[in-house]
Amino acid sequence: MGMIDRLFGLLFGGGRNVVKDTVEVFRENAEAGSARAHDVQIQAMREFGAEFAVPRQGVFDRVMDAINRLPRPALALGTLGLFVSAMVEPLWFAERMQGIALVPEPLWWLLGVIVSFYFGARHQVKAQQFQREIVQTMAHVPQVMENVSALRKMRHDGIGAAATDGDATLTFASLAQGDNAALEEWRAAA
Repeated sequence: MGMIDRLFGLLFGGGRNVVKDTVEVFRENAEAGSARAHDVQIQAMREFGAEFAVPRQGVFDRVMDAINRLPRPALALGTLGLFVSAMVEPLWFAERMQGIALVPEPLWWLLGVIVSFYFGARHQVKAQQFQREIVQTMAHVPQVMENVSALRKMRHDGIGAAATDGDATLTFASLAQGDNAALEEWRAAA
């Protein structure tokens, strides 16, 4: 028993855990890693909050905030303006498009990078919202199909709407000719 006690004392004694310490050389302690990630996240949020804690009252700050809000509306309205100009002044529009054809390809790549970085985060959020909405909509499909089926059964002009389902009295009544006052009135007027 003394040998086992000494072995366990060597591995776990003295307030240390040799096995744990050895494993942490090769693999990060998940709990400690999570705590470090939490601290990093909290510090980043504090820095972002500090950026907006100071009221922006100077003219420069207001102008910069206004400029930051311009790209999306400017691109949207500019694109609509291009469509309108193509319909109103086709020759003017064609001249401008010939000028755009002369823009070198690297400049198009640079524009694509700038636009994709600017709109990329927003696109990601909207795409995830769209996927959630699709899932919610698809959950309603069985109920909608059941409702459509029930509504189609209620149509008066559908196949089998006047089916008698083997009832002899209904079959005979449906074959018997009866008086049609509207038809008689129409024939009399003609």
